[in-house]
Amino acid sequence: QVQLVESGGGSVQAGGSLRLSCAASGLPYSTNCVLWFRQAPGKEREWVARILRGSGSTNYANSVKGRFTISQDSAKSTFYLQMNSLKPEDTAMYYCAAGELVSGAYCSGDPASYKLWGQGTQVTVSS
Repeated sequence: QVQLVESGGGSVQAGGSLRLSCAASGLPYSTNCVLWFRQAPGKEREWVARILRGSGSTNYANSVKGRFTISQDSAKSTFYLQMNSLKPEDTAMYYCAAGELVSGAYCSGDPASYKLWGQGTQVTVSS
């Protein structure tokens, strides 16, 4: 019954904002890493942001640092990605993923490390 469902994608002009949601259900307590990835056509899936469920600690890819914010609403079991100052190069399918800490210490940024994914939500930014 473990499931992640993304929503909130859409089409915006450069400089605009979107807020993506990832509704999580049935996550084991040991699943401490929740991440956002994105994938554009013809490109590899890349890591965007990470949050630790326990501490709320966040990390971001350099390409989005200062523009995107990852957060969580524990009561709703939902994770968010607030995207501001969007650029055309942000255009991609956005996915949330979840998994355990590697060696109990950190979250992997390699998408191959994760087994639990949402279905994705499309973000399109026009110039």
